Amino acid sequence: MKAKKVVTAFVILSFLAVLTVVLCCSKSSDTVKIGVFLPMTGGVASYGQMEWAGIMTANEIKPTVLGKKVELILVDEKSDKIEAANAVSRLIKKEKVVAIIGTATSGNTMAGASIAEEAKVPIISPTATDPRVTQNRKYIFRVCFIDPFQGSVAAKYAFENLKARRAALLIDQAQDYCVDLANFFKQDFVRMGGSIVSSTFCQSGDQDFTAQLSAIKASKPDILYLPNYYTEDALVCKQAAELGLKFPILSADGAQAPELISIGGTSVEGFIFTGHFAKEGATTALAKQYIQSYESKNKTDASGFDALGADAYFVLVDAIERAKSTEGPKIREALASTKDFAGVSGVLNIGEDGNAKKGMVMLHVKEGKFRYLTTINP
Repeated sequence: MKAKKVVTAFVILSFLAVLTVVLCCSKSSDTVKIGVFLPMTGGVASYGQMEWAGIMTANEIKPTVLGKKVELILVDEKSDKIEAANAVSRLIKKEKVVAIIGTATSGNTMAGASIAEEAKVPIISPTATDPRVTQNRKYIFRVCFIDPFQGSVAAKYAFENLKARRAALLIDQAQDYCVDLANFFKQDFVRMGGSIVSSTFCQSGDQDFTAQLSAIKASKPDILYLPNYYTEDALVCKQAAELGLKFPILSADGAQAPELISIGGTSVEGFIFTGHFAKEGATTALAKQYIQSYESKNKTDASGFDALGADAYFVLVDAIERAKSTEGPKIREALASTKDFAGVSGVLNIGEDGNAKKGMVMLHVKEGKFRYLTTINP
């Protein structure tokens, strides 16, 4: 009798165990987990917050993939390389995501790239523009242009549109992005016949740029190229105005954050930069749908970083759909064969090198807002 009871109990427990596994598997299969790692706090938190807002809007527009709900799992990488690596590790090992969106900056994307590469989990970055992000890697992608193109466009615009022949540089030497971008600009500007009359340096977090600006003033440039992030750009513009400097200031995509204007005020009026997106230049059906949804929800204009966050999401979901799978290698193959994708920021193609081939916009600050100038295609 006791043996019969033991057998019965064993059968019941086995049934419950199997039922639990089935229910767990059923629950997990109801969603597709996509990880997101972004700088929601720290020195470049504005980038992360904008990209997250864009990703959430994109998720509202396209909430499912392969007939299942997309579950977004966000980890704050705190504008820190070690935290970025930890975030990628957590998303892969603990959260079991099928792919990852992130992060905003090149250095922090690279910090997590080797982890994703080893695990064969694709990462797609919205705005990591350094060429090294994707070099010698199969599972790392981006939806933005790369810095050699950005530096070349800036040099051409300075030389041809602004008629500059003498350029000064003020470079944040703590950021590889800034140093590399300055070198790309310098290479093309000199090749076209211009000269670099002053090269000065700063560090992220600096507050006083008087010494650098005094040296720049003495060199009598036609233009100042400032390939840095928004906080330093804004402070440089304020102090340049205080010193009475009148030459144009040209910058890069790292400037396209509202803080540039809130910190710089009227001193950034006329500030020009290369960027990823301007709603006045948006042409695709998805862009128009996105702009309406984003601005209705956030009560602010759609701009570069949120649009690129949205594009990273849309491109990834499209790749999963085309792969008909949530397996990393299959998603990777689909991402590497992205052709003529009509995204928010324009039409883009991604090949085996992981880089997006797409156009770039030129913007400037006019009457306290970012305004569209023109689009330049590769």
